[in-house]
Amino acid sequence: MKKEKPTAKAAPKREVDLLFDKYAESHQNHANELIHWVCVPLIVFSLLGLIWCIPFPYLNFLGKYNGFVNWASFLIAFSIYYYYRLSPVLSYMMLLLVFLMSYFIVQLEYWAANGGPAVWLVCTVIFIVSWIGQFIGHKIEGKKPSFLDDVKFLLIGPIWLLHFICQKTGLRY
Repeated sequence: MKKEKPTAKAAPKREVDLLFDKYAESHQNHANELIHWVCVPLIVFSLLGLIWCIPFPYLNFLGKYNGFVNWASFLIAFSIYYYYRLSPVLSYMMLLLVFLMSYFIVQLEYWAANGGPAVWLVCTVIFIVSWIGQFIGHKIEGKKPSFLDDVKFLLIGPIWLLHFICQKTGLRY
């Protein structure tokens, strides 16, 4: 009798990899990918800033830090939890980026307090211009944006970009 060699079965893909594969289907064109590298972070920043601006009940016990707990805090908590369930490493990377974005939103608040434009106005302009860029990218690609099929791809876009950084640096996500 001839012994058969055991065959190694490929491990099933993780949910995050399946989502990246699906997302990548409409992001094959180099120009569209470059546009995404610019516009996706700007959309995340502007959306965070717009939600940050929604009035939040004053919490006396926070004192001078009251403005740092707002509706954006809930968006951050939800999205980081979702990312953590997909990939802890990507969630940590995204959390660092959100901290950096929050710092710049606070700087916009200081600028507005010193006579600059309102934070909501700056974020609205960034949001609109970035989405125009996204749709131009998808026009070049010839495929509709992924989120039109499934809204969760709005959350996948940012970590899809981060997973390329992980791949380049050899960091397992």
